[in-house]
Amino acid sequence: MKEQFRQHIEKISPVSDAAFDYVYSFFKPKKIRKNSIIISSGDLVSHEYWVFKGCLKASYILEDGKEKIIRFAVEDWWVSDYDAYFKNNPATLSIHALEDCEVLALSFQDREKLCKEFPEISYFFRKKIEAAYSAFQRRLVSMLSNDAKEHYEIFVQQYPMLIERLPKSIIASYLGITRETLSRISNAAL
Repeated sequence: MKEQFRQHIEKISPVSDAAFDYVYSFFKPKKIRKNSIIISSGDLVSHEYWVFKGCLKASYILEDGKEKIIRFAVEDWWVSDYDAYFKNNPATLSIHALEDCEVLALSFQDREKLCKEFPEISYFFRKKIEAAYSAFQRRLVSMLSNDAKEHYEIFVQQYPMLIERLPKSIIASYLGITRETLSRISNAAL
């Protein structure tokens, strides 16, 4: 896990051996069993997670009890309820393990410390936030301007690794459509 994490950081920002060893010491490895909840709506959120292995979903529950999936996190991705993590607000999202997972957890206080001490780590996190914000904006624009078929085509193009990995009901929730609509669209695409 340690070497893969270093490769993940060095895709953006090279670090010396000594700096990486120090930085890595702030990350706590965790194993999360399938169907476990690592953040529940209303929780105070003190950690963000880098996914080494597995798949997590971040979702929001509407007043009528329907779940809306906001995003996924698979290998090499980061996840948390970032409004809660950065602003010390109660979580509005829940994060569940869709598979057995192995993650590295980083507290907000440790993240701030590392960013102050290492400009290269600050740069790394800034680039990750920029990429996440850009992806979020593209998804929002797509949801506002595309129909269900186009949503599905974009999902398949952007996340081909998730098509076979996730149940259709989970993908449908992420796309904001019914399972039946997804089946119709995916069958027509074959």
